[in-house]
Amino acid sequence: MHDALIADLTGSKGTIRSLINQELPLLRDHLLRLDADSRRDRFNGYADEGFIDRYAKKCGGDGTIIIAFFAEDGSVHAAAELHQPDLHFDSLPEIAFSVESHLRRKGIGSILFKQLMEVARSLGYEKLRITTGSQNQAMRALANKFGAHLTFRQGESTGTIDLQQQGDTALVPRPIDVPGSAANALIAFNQACWNLFLRMSGINRAA
Repeated sequence: MHDALIADLTGSKGTIRSLINQELPLLRDHLLRLDADSRRDRFNGYADEGFIDRYAKKCGGDGTIIIAFFAEDGSVHAAAELHQPDLHFDSLPEIAFSVESHLRRKGIGSILFKQLMEVARSLGYEKLRITTGSQNQAMRALANKFGAHLTFRQGESTGTIDLQQQGDTALVPRPIDVPGSAANALIAFNQACWNLFLRMSGINRAA
């Protein structure tokens, strides 16, 4: 998304685009800059520097798609993450968000949310899961804004978003490009699901 449009919509200069693997240290630095409460809300518990470093590296290998707000100096100050589903039958892709305090209440979270939903649609997903800490009022409000029905259980608020019911793309002037690594991870996931189905069905593909 172009700098001028971001400035018009939010009053903050910067660029919103996908983050590539070589830029994962920027995600780590962003997460480390979150204040204590924001970091707890983001990870629903304590997360030290070592945990965040491992988390950022893991995102580079599991097909996580990250859409980030880049400031003019190239640093990342907000991020939306789309995590691929696991191999459980009813598993859904999960989303997570983090916005540094100086950028909150400027609409950047909403823009990231819309961009991430468009990427999810482009990958063929119909629903998304969102999980957040029970104290994360900002994330709960943002999720409710986009139709998530959150329920509270064991200290977490969880819910799903039906992408087929999300028709407002006013803040999405063009689609975000999906990094090749994420697309390859999605292909591998689909292949793994197919192989698992064949094994559970007792079908020998070599036969």
